[in-house]
Amino acid sequence: MSRGRSDGSQKRLVASVFAVALFLGFLYVFQGSIFGSQNSGSSTAVYGKSLKRLGASYLGADDDADSKPQEESSSLTQTDAVESDIVPKSFPVCDDHHSELIPCLDRHLIYQMRLKLDLGLMEHYERHCPPAERRFNCLIPPPPGYKVPIKWPQSREEVWKVNIPHTHLAHEKSDQNWMVVKGEKIFFPGGGTHFHHGADKYIAAIANMLNFTDNNLNNEGRLRTVLDVGCGVASFGGYLLASDIIAMSLAPNDVHQNQIQFALERGIPAYLGVLGTKRLPYPSRSFELAHCSRCRIDWIQRDGILLLELDRVLRPGGYFAYSSPEAYAQDEEDLRIWREMSALVGRMCWRIASKRDQTVIWQKPLTNDCYMEREPGTRPPLCQSDDDPDAVWGVNMETCITPYSDHDNRAQGSELAPWPSRLTSPPPRLADLGYSSEIFEKDTELWQRRVENYWNLMGSKISSNTVRNVMDMKANMGSFAAALKEKDVWVMNVVPHDGPSTLRIVFDRGLIGTTHDWCEAFSTYPRTYDLLHAWNVFSDVHAKECSQEDLLLEMDRMVRPTGFIIIRDKQPVIDFVKKYLTALHWEEVATADSSSDSDQDGNEIVFIIQKKLWLTTESLRNAAE
Repeated sequence: MSRGRSDGSQKRLVASVFAVALFLGFLYVFQGSIFGSQNSGSSTAVYGKSLKRLGASYLGADDDADSKPQEESSSLTQTDAVESDIVPKSFPVCDDHHSELIPCLDRHLIYQMRLKLDLGLMEHYERHCPPAERRFNCLIPPPPGYKVPIKWPQSREEVWKVNIPHTHLAHEKSDQNWMVVKGEKIFFPGGGTHFHHGADKYIAAIANMLNFTDNNLNNEGRLRTVLDVGCGVASFGGYLLASDIIAMSLAPNDVHQNQIQFALERGIPAYLGVLGTKRLPYPSRSFELAHCSRCRIDWIQRDGILLLELDRVLRPGGYFAYSSPEAYAQDEEDLRIWREMSALVGRMCWRIASKRDQTVIWQKPLTNDCYMEREPGTRPPLCQSDDDPDAVWGVNMETCITPYSDHDNRAQGSELAPWPSRLTSPPPRLADLGYSSEIFEKDTELWQRRVENYWNLMGSKISSNTVRNVMDMKANMGSFAAALKEKDVWVMNVVPHDGPSTLRIVFDRGLIGTTHDWCEAFSTYPRTYDLLHAWNVFSDVHAKECSQEDLLLEMDRMVRPTGFIIIRDKQPVIDFVKKYLTALHWEEVATADSSSDSDQDGNEIVFIIQKKLWLTTESLRNAAE
């Protein structure tokens, strides 16, 4: 090859490189101008289709043949966060059809990984989290035309249709008054499969069956926590709130998809879960009442293992209200199920407290006396003495009855104060954890000061109805939630699975919650919480060598647009999070040290963030069509 031709090639190469560099520079400036033009607060920022499509390279397709595994997400340590000069300008945005992604309850993942699950045991509705190479490291976009949710208490009755554009339940349950679609909204008349005339009348009827004063199910404060299994759109739990009763409304993401999403959009406490093979994520003796209204659960399967799980979480003397054809129908199959179920609960020492029309209410015994009087070899047996009834994270259900401890057997009940006194009264199970009443009372006072300081820091950003659904990501004994009692909110108290099992204290205070591992995604739909409180959660995740970036993306998935995040942690964590504000479309509201609200050494920083509302251009175009 001659030198002249080589020189010409080099010139063409230089020109090409210059052109590419010029194009990339233009793209960088253009992208920066997009992010730079975002408005603060609740204003809407719009992101172009070119940015949104970046998510496809992370997500892959639904079929294995087309999927492209993403690289394992990096986990920046606290030191790296401070010293690194690399600041992400953006995260890719997932495709619009992932706007309702629940990473650990994703059916596409089950199909792609060819997991061998027993459908009859509901294993496909249990948690199955993606490995690192299949995680969705992109921002979940809101659906087309998304609006800031309607505020509580109006939201109990109506929500924006564009926020949950699923109306099949309204048609499928049209004769049961679950929900009605009218114009731009979906309305909830308060009906259910066995309470067509309204949940309020149904609740009063149950109280009447139990001879409670004034037909009030709270029984003068003695009945406070309820587990509603197969809850539908959670109208039962929504109407219990007026009686100072809080329900954990539980349903899987099954053929009646979006039930829990509707419940949370309405501002009603709810959780995605199923009675399958694993224990429910609640400690023993958590609920005064369990409820099933045509929940379509086969209670007599596997030697009654699902009823035994209810027995585990019910308090001494707790009730199970069961409204179903088996309780009243006279056809041969229903009668067979009724006979078998009655025999089973009899061997479990439950007694019928009341039976009327379509509903039967059983009651769990107060002591071990009945268990001791059973014939030898009676099934189900009592659980072994080394079985921990409060171990729940990933623990298989057992076909055995959890007996009471010697102390609880002598007490003949839970020994809890009636609500609302139980919120601040030291519960008896404190001693199980080695905590004193003085520690409990100091913790309650400490978090009262801290919450007052949080609200002062948010100032004009927050008013009486700004937040409804709140999550405390590291709840300890639930004192953060207790401090919010006078605000019209409810709190999902999350206790780490590998720490002290304080969730039993949370429930004993008349609050609700669950256990979780923040190295994984939470079991909820996107955009379901107005406020997240993260006390040392990032430090804990870092100590377990999990990805702090993944945690940021998960928090963004859970919090609603215009919602708030309160991070209380060490200074390096705050520095780390600040580097990602632009990429996450978050804005700083306030920063303060902890000396003003803590009697400790003040080495924690309070950092309050608000999430901006943004839509993709494709979302806006689809909404206009």
